[in-house]
Amino acid sequence: MRFEIVLAPDASKALQALPARIRGEVRDALERHLRFEPTKTSKSRIKRLRGLSQPQYRLRVKDIRVFYDVTESAVEVLAIIDKQEAQAWLDQEGTPGAGGGAGEG
Repeated sequence: MRFEIVLAPDASKALQALPARIRGEVRDALERHLRFEPTKTSKSRIKRLRGLSQPQYRLRVKDIRVFYDVTESAVEVLAIIDKQEAQAWLDQEGTPGAGGGAGEG
């Protein structure tokens, strides 16, 4: 099944603010990893976030973290953030849910 990738306004601004080379890498990763199997977790690339109901997942692209939710037919990208700012963003913007800790890593 092909998922539509929808960028939140803040995520779109953050993507445009990235240097061109990194922006291209992030776009490629969004297409490669989120278009068809956005919930397929891996050891390092895609991680389901525990303890949060939103965002549900994190995609790692070098030092960039992409936080997103998956609906029936779309991937909603909530934020595109530098690794150093990721935990602070999760603490501020994440919606707590059932389960363990945030487990960002």
